Parts: sequence; structure tokens; C-alpha cells
Amino acid sequence: MLVGLLDEASALYGNPDTSYPIFKKLRVQVIRMDMYWGGKFAIAKRRPLHPADPADPAYDWSLYDRAANYASQYGVKLMFTIWGTPRWANGGKPPTYAPTKMIDLQNFARAAAEHFSGATLAADGRTVPAIRLWTAWNEPNQPFQLAPQYTKVGKKKYVMTSAINYAKMCTAVDLGVHSTLLANEKVGCGLTAPLGNDNPAGKRPIPTPMSFMLAVKNAGLKAKNFDAWSHNPYASSPMDTPTTKPNGRGSVTLGNLDVLIAQVTKLWGNKRIWLTEYGYQTNPPDKTFGVSYTKQAQYLTQAFGIARTNPRVDVMLWFLLRDEPNVAGWQSGLMTFGGKQKPAFNAFLRLPH
Repeated sequence: MLVGLLDEASALYGNPDTSYPIFKKLRVQVIRMDMYWGGKFAIAKRRPLHPADPADPAYDWSLYDRAANYASQYGVKLMFTIWGTPRWANGGKPPTYAPTKMIDLQNFARAAAEHFSGATLAADGRTVPAIRLWTAWNEPNQPFQLAPQYTKVGKKKYVMTSAINYAKMCTAVDLGVHSTLLANEKVGCGLTAPLGNDNPAGKRPIPTPMSFMLAVKNAGLKAKNFDAWSHNPYASSPMDTPTTKPNGRGSVTLGNLDVLIAQVTKLWGNKRIWLTEYGYQTNPPDKTFGVSYTKQAQYLTQAFGIARTNPRVDVMLWFLLRDEPNVAGWQSGLMTFGGKQKPAFNAFLRLPH
């Protein structure tokens, strides 16, 4: 099982001379980060004339090349999560909206995979390192990640639009990445958030991961169009341990991961499982959602132990290396924002790799 982190702030746009030596010290095997097709760190700010060609001048890979070079230098694998639709590809909407034409996403995924195939020369003459792990979007059952979640049809009927779009988006990413014909590339789909309410008429409708998965299958996602199903199995609350089962029907945490795996098997067969985001926030600094430093370290060790004993799980990622600067953000780092190591730092270091 690959042991790693989800942390683009440190690994992508942070100071790599500071971050990557820490990754090496921690023996991090894989780092996941968003690859922004559109949005804040967009690779394609304008429509390319030749979208499947990574050399099209509309593409700017430089930020991601830097991350790949540092990762290669320090012996870390990268997992790129293709996320965010450019405004030119979805009718001027925010990046959380699906592309109007899925061929645009497929072409971008192909260009990205070819650029990071291990056969591309950068402007400085170095070979761009190969990337073999890819995922499609992040938490597509969350409205702030993929919108809209539901569409009302008639007076009472609702359609889970997010699942319909995501089935096409996942297929597009898979077809694009695998068009390079490299046998060892892997594409993960899902990356589902653990909780939900399955209430399309509510103020904040969120499909549970189980209902979302079934809807994605019904929308046409085929087993041949992805290599692993990914999930973010956070605990329901800081009062829950990694073994606590969630109260909500259809929700999936690490405590009932077997339920998700059983449904994946029923829908698509013996697919591999990637746990692409997990963590516990600490108090200090978060007095509302944080656990003590000691509990965070204990839960980290316990969580990775649960994942390791499951024969279907290939990847487990902790979020994140360093606390975010704003207390309202995430405080699940192995280090404080100021750089002080929490007990979880050494707990991660001691994990079997």
C-alpha cells in the first residue's frame, strides 16, 4: 500500500526547497494535488487550437513541471487530480461546472498524460518526469466541487445531475489518459466525500457516496473506464474514532469501508480502492472540530493500520503536511502552520512503507 499526503499548498505552489526535504524525511511515497485545467492555477486559460497536443501554446505546464521535477528528485510519486473547467469550456461558468463538451476534457487529459509520459523535453532541456497516477475531479458529490448536484424536473422529480455529468467526466479523463497507450498508467474515479443527506429539496443537497456511486453506474460509467474507485473516508465528527460507523444511511467512513467496497464489487467487479483524503484536525488551534495532538497521532496510526490490512486498498493519503494559516481552514497537518512538528509527524514517520 502506498502511504502519502494530499497537500498541493506545500507540494505545488509552496516553497519546494522547504517542503520536499520534509516529504523525504517522512518517507512519503505519493503526493496528490489538483491539476487545474481551469480555475486558480489553470493550465489552459484560453482555448487551445490543438487541444490534444501538449505543446499547444495555450497550455502552461510550468508549475506542474516544477512539482514533478522536485518529486522525482526526492523519490516521491505524484498523483494528479484533474479538476476545474475553464470558462471557455463550460459557457462562462465557474470551474465547478462540468464542460459543455466532454471531448474538451478528454483532449486535455490526453495532452496532460502525454506531457507527463516521460518522453517530453522541457524548455531547459530536462526530461519532464513521468506521472502514472491520475484521478478525475474531487468530491463530485459535493456542491462546492461539482455543480449542480440536482436538477428539478417537473413539480416533484429531481435528477442527480452531478452523477450523470461525472460518469461522462470520469470516462473522458480515463480515455484521455489511456490514449497514450502506456500500460502502467492508472486512473481513479470517485474521490467521493464521506457524508451526505440524499435530500435534493434541502437547502444544501448532498448525495451520499453510496447513492452517488449507484447513480454514476446507472449513468453509464463502465468498469473498463477506470482502474480504481477512490473515496475520502473522513470520520463523521471529531468525537468518532477511525472505527466508528457513521449514523447516516449511505454515508461511508473508514469505520464502514466494507460497505463501499461491497458495492464497488457489485457494480464494477474487483476494482482497486484508493483512499485519497483523510485526517483529523487538532485543538489547538481548532477548538470546535479539533482533537488533541495525542489523539490525532493515535488515530493516524490506527487509520493507516485499518487500510493496510484491507487487501483491496492500494493507496492511503493524509491531509495535510502543515496546518492552513486561517483557523477556519483545515488544521489536520502533521505540523503547525509555524512549522512545529505535532506527535502525528513521528507517527506518520513510523508507519510501514
